Amino acid sequence: MKKFLGILTSVLLLGGTFLLLSAGNGYKPRTIVTPIVTLEPIPIKEIVVELPVMDEKDLVQALIQVESQGNDSAVGDVNLGEPSIGVLQIRPIMIREVNRILKLKRSEIRFKRKDRFSREKSIQMFLIWKEFHHKDSDFETIARNWNGGPKGYKRSSTLHYWNKVEIELNK
Repeated sequence: MKKFLGILTSVLLLGGTFLLLSAGNGYKPRTIVTPIVTLEPIPIKEIVVELPVMDEKDLVQALIQVESQGNDSAVGDVNLGEPSIGVLQIRPIMIREVNRILKLKRSEIRFKRKDRFSREKSIQMFLIWKEFHHKDSDFETIARNWNGGPKGYKRSSTLHYWNKVEIELNK
């Protein structure tokens, strides 16, 4: 946990009174009075901070970086019997799940194992899975479930993965 040192937050009240809300280094909050002669209230301007808007393209790119560093031919988890393949490190069970979703939606499209080597098809599989299981989920839940399965968001073992994804999202 980071320590914040020397942070000072105050609010200008009507009549020129500053109320010290918080301060770092164990400083005890107190009221500091600065007399200002005024007949009208002092206008307080809003500070608007624009945060970058992230969309699913940003999430997909972050996952690709974490999973394979952008390598379309990446092969991982060889120690688990069936390796994960491609930019999103897709395992055979995910292909089955995506094909199950497509069948439920009465689509004629089906994916094969070799499709994992295609960046485009890997992203399509991810988006089909995401839309079906995580239409309204936040990025953390999506990423942790992508890494740890249906209950991945509950597993502490997926926190490290999410931290890596979050770092990529903030680059």
